[in-house]
Amino acid sequence: MANIIDDETIEYVGILAKLELSDEEREAAKKDMGRMLDYIDKLNELDTSAVEPMSHVFPVQNVFREDVVTNGDESDKTLQNAPEEKDNMFVVPRTFDKE
Repeated sequence: MANIIDDETIEYVGILAKLELSDEEREAAKKDMGRMLDYIDKLNELDTSAVEPMSHVFPVQNVFREDVVTNGDESDKTLQNAPEEKDNMFVVPRTFDKE
Protein backbone atom coordinates (compact mmCIF):
# COMPACT_ATOMS: atom_id res chain seq x y z
CA MET A 1 0.00 0.00 0.00
CA ALA A 2 1.85 3.06 -1.29
CA ASN A 3 -0.69 5.62 -0.14
CA ILE A 4 -0.58 6.07 3.63
CA ILE A 5 -3.24 8.29 5.15
CA ASP A 6 -2.20 10.05 8.34
CA ASP A 7 -4.34 10.87 11.36
CA GLU A 8 -4.51 14.57 10.44
CA THR A 9 -6.07 13.76 7.06
CA ILE A 10 -8.67 11.49 8.64
CA GLU A 11 -9.44 14.15 11.25
CA TYR A 12 -9.82 16.80 8.51
CA VAL A 13 -12.09 14.59 6.38
CA GLY A 14 -14.14 13.81 9.49
CA ILE A 15 -14.59 17.53 10.14
CA LEU A 16 -15.60 18.17 6.53
CA ALA A 17 -18.06 15.27 6.62
CA LYS A 18 -19.26 16.29 10.11
CA LEU A 19 -18.53 12.81 11.46
CA GLU A 20 -17.34 11.77 14.87
CA LEU A 21 -15.29 8.62 14.41
CA SER A 22 -14.14 6.23 17.09
CA ASP A 23 -10.53 5.02 17.06
CA GLU A 24 -11.56 1.78 15.35
CA GLU A 25 -13.55 3.68 12.71
CA ARG A 26 -10.60 6.00 12.08
CA GLU A 27 -8.28 3.06 11.49
CA ALA A 28 -10.80 1.43 9.15
CA ALA A 29 -11.27 4.71 7.27
CA LYS A 30 -7.49 5.12 6.90
CA LYS A 31 -7.21 1.66 5.38
CA ASP A 32 -10.21 2.23 3.08
CA MET A 33 -8.90 5.59 1.86
CA GLY A 34 -5.47 4.08 1.27
CA ARG A 35 -7.00 1.28 -0.81
CA MET A 36 -9.03 3.82 -2.81
CA LEU A 37 -5.94 5.87 -3.59
CA ASP A 38 -4.00 2.73 -4.53
CA TYR A 39 -6.77 1.82 -6.97
CA ILE A 40 -6.66 5.30 -8.49
CA ASP A 41 -2.90 4.94 -8.90
CA LYS A 42 -3.49 1.63 -10.66
CA LEU A 43 -5.97 3.29 -13.02
CA ASN A 44 -3.43 6.02 -13.76
CA GLU A 45 -1.07 3.33 -15.09
CA LEU A 46 -3.44 2.62 -17.99
CA ASP A 47 -2.52 4.00 -21.42
CA THR A 48 -5.35 6.33 -22.38
CA SER A 49 -3.55 8.19 -25.15
CA ALA A 50 -5.84 6.65 -27.81
CA VAL A 51 -9.02 7.40 -25.87
CA GLU A 52 -10.90 10.50 -26.98
CA PRO A 53 -11.97 12.80 -24.13
CA MET A 54 -15.73 12.86 -23.58
CA SER A 55 -18.25 14.56 -21.37
CA HIS A 56 -20.85 11.76 -21.60
CA VAL A 57 -20.64 8.02 -21.99
CA PHE A 58 -23.28 8.02 -24.72
CA PRO A 59 -23.29 10.41 -27.68
CA VAL A 60 -25.56 13.32 -26.85
CA GLN A 61 -27.15 15.59 -29.40
CA ASN A 62 -29.28 18.67 -28.98
CA VAL A 63 -32.52 17.29 -27.59
CA PHE A 64 -34.45 20.55 -27.54
CA ARG A 65 -37.68 20.78 -29.47
CA GLU A 66 -39.52 23.76 -30.85
CA ASP A 67 -41.69 25.46 -28.25
CA VAL A 68 -45.09 25.19 -29.90
CA VAL A 69 -48.30 26.04 -28.07
CA THR A 70 -50.72 23.16 -28.48
CA ASN A 71 -53.57 23.99 -26.09
CA GLY A 72 -53.95 27.70 -26.82
CA ASP A 73 -55.51 30.28 -24.55
CA GLU A 74 -58.26 28.61 -22.56
CA SER A 75 -58.76 31.39 -20.02
CA ASP A 76 -62.50 31.49 -20.77
CA LYS A 77 -62.82 27.84 -19.68
CA THR A 78 -60.75 28.53 -16.58
CA LEU A 79 -62.83 31.57 -15.65
CA GLN A 80 -66.02 29.46 -15.88
CA ASN A 81 -64.91 27.90 -12.55
CA ALA A 82 -64.46 31.28 -10.87
CA PRO A 83 -67.11 32.38 -8.40
CA GLU A 84 -66.64 35.91 -9.74
CA GLU A 85 -64.63 37.47 -12.59
CA LYS A 86 -63.93 40.95 -13.82
CA ASP A 87 -62.00 42.04 -16.94
CA ASN A 88 -60.99 38.44 -17.70
CA MET A 89 -59.50 37.96 -14.19
CA PHE A 90 -60.51 36.21 -10.98
CA VAL A 91 -62.04 38.41 -8.30
CA VAL A 92 -60.82 37.36 -4.85
CA PRO A 93 -61.55 38.67 -1.37
CA ARG A 94 -59.37 41.50 -0.15
CA THR A 95 -56.58 40.25 2.15
CA PHE A 96 -55.51 43.59 3.59
CA ASP A 97 -57.03 47.03 4.09
CA LYS A 98 -55.99 50.09 2.10
CA GLU A 99 -54.58 52.94 4.09
